[in-house]
Amino acid sequence: MLRVPPISAELWTQIPPAAQAAVLALIQRYEQRLQALQQQVAQLTECLNQNSTNSSRPPSSDPPHVKRRPPKPSAGRQRGGQPGHARQQRPLVPPEQIKQTIPVKPSACRKCGQDLHGDDPQPRRHQVAEIPPVQAEVTEYRLHRLTCTACGTRTCALLPAGVPTGAFGPQLQALLAVLAGGYRLGKRPIRQLAHDLFGLSISTGMVAKL
Repeated sequence: MLRVPPISAELWTQIPPAAQAAVLALIQRYEQRLQALQQQVAQLTECLNQNSTNSSRPPSSDPPHVKRRPPKPSAGRQRGGQPGHARQQRPLVPPEQIKQTIPVKPSACRKCGQDLHGDDPQPRRHQVAEIPPVQAEVTEYRLHRLTCTACGTRTCALLPAGVPTGAFGPQLQALLAVLAGGYRLGKRPIRQLAHDLFGLSISTGMVAKL
């Protein structure tokens, strides 16, 4: 509801209707603008009052006058699993999936030095997982162009069935596509990763095309 200007009713009635409408329109625009400015001031004030104790901002962004919360006192417990806690251990890889098994036997008694012989029916199993050096396998197809002795026409050999016409195979294309679509990596990180891990030189344009 519009407010009548703070003038006497007698003076207001002497103003023509068209002028009254113009004055009321200006008052309405002023009130709307004032309300918007008040909201902006409230939002800015709220932002200024934010710090690491009442928001997700890091402590390094706090002004000097902000008093940080004191650290919680230590509960006196040691790090790691507590007494009664079920032990969490990574399961061992099944024997059929192990590439190589190396038996390691002690040569002498750790107490008296006597030579040791025999086998342990249940040795302690220690498994080490490692990724071998990865190098892309590059296959070169040399397409010969031969000339017919009968008519003189030169014929170039075609690629064997299943060979991609581009420079990269389907598995490599799928890997780069997963890095871009599944893991949201940019073209430059994918290019660098292909160079560092596989020794491949791929342009950012080719990464986008693949």
